[in-house]
Amino acid sequence: MTIQLNGREQEVPEGLTLAELVAWLKLPADRVAVERNLDIVPRARWAQTSIEEHDRLEVVHFVGGGRPTESLRR
Repeated sequence: MTIQLNGREQEVPEGLTLAELVAWLKLPADRVAVERNLDIVPRARWAQTSIEEHDRLEVVHFVGGGRPTESLRR
């Protein structure tokens, strides 16, 4: 089936849940957030949330790093 994934059409197997999609994409589930049709889906609901034809999904990776601001160093 066809979905929109991060602004691009993507063919994915039918019947996937969000948890299965994250695994299918080989993404680290503990380092991504998923938005489905403009709603952020809590990780606790990924296994129960089925992906439908033409869903619009945004998968965002968390990135660490940087340096502390002045207020955090005090």
